[in-house]
Amino acid sequence: MTGLEPPLLALRETIGEIVPDLRKRALAIDTAPADMAAHLGSPAFRAICDATVPKRFRSGPTVFDQFETRSYLARIVATVELSRGDPGVLTASPGPSLAGVVVDALGSEEQREMFYRAVADGPLWTFFAMTEPDRGSDGTAVETTLTKSESGDYTLVGAKRYISNGARGAIGVVFARTGPSPLSLRAALIRQPAPGLTSRPLDMLGLRGAYLSELRFDGVRVPAGMVLGSHLPLSRRGTWGIARTFNIMRIHIGAMAIGLAYAAYDYVASCLPGAPGHHMQAARLDAARQLLYDAAAAADKDPDDAYRPSVAKLHCTALAIGVLRWAVVALGPGSLLAHPLLEKWRRDAYAFEFMDGTTNVQRLRIARTVETARSQR
Repeated sequence: MTGLEPPLLALRETIGEIVPDLRKRALAIDTAPADMAAHLGSPAFRAICDATVPKRFRSGPTVFDQFETRSYLARIVATVELSRGDPGVLTASPGPSLAGVVVDALGSEEQREMFYRAVADGPLWTFFAMTEPDRGSDGTAVETTLTKSESGDYTLVGAKRYISNGARGAIGVVFARTGPSPLSLRAALIRQPAPGLTSRPLDMLGLRGAYLSELRFDGVRVPAGMVLGSHLPLSRRGTWGIARTFNIMRIHIGAMAIGLAYAAYDYVASCLPGAPGHHMQAARLDAARQLLYDAAAAADKDPDDAYRPSVAKLHCTALAIGVLRWAVVALGPGSLLAHPLLEKWRRDAYAFEFMDGTTNVQRLRIARTVETARSQR
């Protein structure tokens, strides 16, 4: 079991101070996710960016300079608390987001410098483009192509769908194939706008702040210096980076789900102290949070282990739905009409299952890991 050291406890407490600012923006962003002008100057948005940008790239001194926020455990501690404010607002905030995880894993020092300097000078949204219209959870079946020209640059052709902040992101990571081999999957940094790149937001039911979008690439030019991983061995340029990124993303999604569940629990406690079943819900939430901490601490030691992230995402996303169901029942008939924030969170809770590998994908991954372990006895 991973107990939090005093610096991480202090980080959790510091982030807890901006939870009210996040929550008060939740309904407005859910109603109009494209209208962000009124929110960009908020202390919460600035804090999210400061906490996720490496210290050496920050534009000036911040409250987070005293903390080490680059470990996976620190990121998950922060994500749970930020999502306790509102996960929709968290996904709507400018910052490196999941694209930063890929840049950290695959980027050269020059690429990291370019990416994080741009984000730190923001506010600037980023995007992570893997999912394609007809491919669902099969991340290895990418059809988008990245073709090298005689000049040494590349041409990007294809489409991506369900991409967070895709239509408003100024820079992001796009995965594409340079050939048919499993080692040909590559990631490239793409700036927007660009000739041949079109994007449009999708009208979603839950997590509307994420501004899920569709991106289309019709001959987008990609300079060779924007293709990630060229300095790495061939085996670590694409598929390896994707697998490592998805491991971290799954813990991240689980953390968002548990943060949302905590928010619903807090809301019920404020409306109906001592609601039936509240002790059981609190125990389940605390246990799930500990599961996330353990998975993140393990990822800091071995980021290639996929078992713990899958268990964490599977359990936490299911628990979030269960807690929201309890909250709706606890507040009685008509609770979804009487409590708009609860209604929003109920919609949001169902989104996590479909992010970064559906529930059945996680079950398959866990089962294969267990079967492999048995066969090696």
